[in-house]
This record gives sequence, C-alpha cells and structure tokens, in this order.
Amino acid sequence: MSIFQRKPPSTRQLLGIDQITQRSIKTPHGELFFFILRPSNLNVLPESYVRRRITDLLNVLKGTAEVELLALDSKESFQDNRSFYQRRLEQETHPALRALLVQDSRHLDDVQTLMASARVFGLVLRQRQDGSFSESYLANVEKQISDSGFTVHRAGEQELRELLAVYFEQDVSHEVYDRVDGERYVT
Repeated sequence: MSIFQRKPPSTRQLLGIDQITQRSIKTPHGELFFFILRPSNLNVLPESYVRRRITDLLNVLKGTAEVELLALDSKESFQDNRSFYQRRLEQETHPALRALLVQDSRHLDDVQTLMASARVFGLVLRQRQDGSFSESYLANVEKQISDSGFTVHRAGEQELRELLAVYFEQDVSHEVYDRVDGERYVT
C-alpha cells in the first residue's frame, strides 16, 4: 500500500479515544467516568459554610484514589468584545454612539456575571485496564459528592462530547454534538 492509499487516522484515534459510550470514554489506558458538579452560588453563602463544603469535597477527593479533578473554562469569554468596545469608545467622538458603546460594554459585564454563577466542575474516575468499577461503587462516589453539598450526576454521552469539545476546541456554543461530522444533517 502506498502512502497515498493509507487512510488517515480518525479524530478519536488522534485523541487516544477508543470509544465514547453512554456513560464513559474508553481509552487504551482505561475507562474514564465523569461526574458533573454544580455548586450553589457560593457568592451569597457565609464564608464558614463555603469552607465546610470545600473541606467535605476535599475529603471525598482524598478518599477516592482514582479520582481526578477536571477544570475547564466552560463559559464564553467576552474579553475580545470588551476590548473592541473599549477601543471604539476611545476613538468615537459622537456622544450618542459613545453612550451605546458604554451600554453594550455593561451588557457584556452583566451576561458574564450571570454565567459566572452557573459554573460547572467535573471529576473523573480513571479505571485502569486491570480493574473494574461496579455500578454500586460509582453510585457510592456520586452519593459521597452529593453528601458534600453539591448537585452531582454522572455525565451522559452528550455531556462527554461537550467536555471533549470544550477541552480540545474551547467550543461552548453547540447545543448538540454529533457522533460523526454532519450527522444531524443526514436524514
């Protein structure tokens, strides 16, 4: 077979992913189970309560050797837009247009503030090739996290695709992620 006849590797192969299932991502190094955490709006809670919740979650993390913290910026950044408005404001001489630019900039701040209170965090349980997590073990980890005061659930297939899109592309704009490019357009 010549170099021109060789099939290029798929995206999943390039990323080191064997399969995305309904509940996990399978890799050559083991299976990954993802938990999605949604904390309460910590800005309005007393500091002592926030410290207690952090300590409780820390204890869960310490007690589960296979768990890894996933930190992704899953919110859109408006910094480029904010910088654009600032540059335009410095250039603009017309008072009415300047007022509109200020309003637009404030609107971006308001949107970003709303998005900041809807943060989502992830925890990953990495199952080694030689091990196997039972449903009861996964449910126990989920319960421990929930008992720490967090809303938690195991990520489904669409959420796994979203996590990958955010991690590799910083793509937070899609509602649905296709299994194959263009899948939603084929009838």
